[in-house]
Amino acid sequence: MFPAWAGDPVPAVPAPTVDRRIAITFDDVPWVMLRNAPPADMAAEHARLIAALRQADIPVIGFVNEGLLYSDNTLRPERVRMLKDWLDAGFALGNHTRWHSDLNAVGPRRFKHDILDGERLLRPMLAKRGLKLEWFRYPLLRTGATLEAKHDVDAFLAKHGYRVAPVTVNSSEWVFALAYRNAIAAHAPEDTLQRLRADYIAYMQAKFVYYEQRSVDLLGYEVPQVLLVHANELNADTCTTLVAALRARGYRFVTLAEATRDPAYQRPDTYTGALGTSWIHRWAKTEGRPDSFYFGEPRTPKWIIELAGVSPSFE
Repeated sequence: MFPAWAGDPVPAVPAPTVDRRIAITFDDVPWVMLRNAPPADMAAEHARLIAALRQADIPVIGFVNEGLLYSDNTLRPERVRMLKDWLDAGFALGNHTRWHSDLNAVGPRRFKHDILDGERLLRPMLAKRGLKLEWFRYPLLRTGATLEAKHDVDAFLAKHGYRVAPVTVNSSEWVFALAYRNAIAAHAPEDTLQRLRADYIAYMQAKFVYYEQRSVDLLGYEVPQVLLVHANELNADTCTTLVAALRARGYRFVTLAEATRDPAYQRPDTYTGALGTSWIHRWAKTEGRPDSFYFGEPRTPKWIIELAGVSPSFE
């Protein structure tokens, strides 16, 4: 497969009238789904993703599942090297637990163990470079089924020097990525891959329109956004186009620390539940906004869901 993202179209949008800022975050670093069937050309895909991000000249943070560094309980040096590539590129790394645990399923005690197990290699790796491990991302964005569990883990994280990495632009990017992987494995024609990439960019554009408006509805202004995507083949092949599309929308790319300095990120968040959702929605739920506030979120195209092989009920 060749890098087709460079020629993909960027939809035209009206010139923005606001100062838009965004932090880009990648989950499941070094590469998503390594515990299943890693792609044969993972090294090339990884190199393409890192190169595209470096060329874009934007700050990025990747959230690491240390369990993905192992195969059959054996540490794989080439996967550790992938983390070093992120750091060599000037990007930050954070903790995403060792095994991508679901707090709501395993409970606080096991979850806290998985947090500490997720920093065994990462913390000393950062320390050797004079860097601090300070960011944590909840897997599945599930932050506790009860307020007691939520407060328990948040207090544990604070005690260990972590800040919780929020997400405002949440999406079904992972479904597009799974569909893309399946299409590549099935040797789909290039026009199918190109259609999938184009639909992904259009879908993400629609997501930004949605969350920009929800931010204005809730806060009265557009909060500095935090985007969640994953280290996968789809983003290796579309990163350049997605960054260009966001720049066309008037976004400046900032660090996670800068984005979260906005006062909105100090708002109360009492949301509990199974749905991993945007912090904009969490703040709205905490305020008791009506169900109509959440209406209109863009849906994943049916053909993408079918190609990914996931249940339509996931949304």
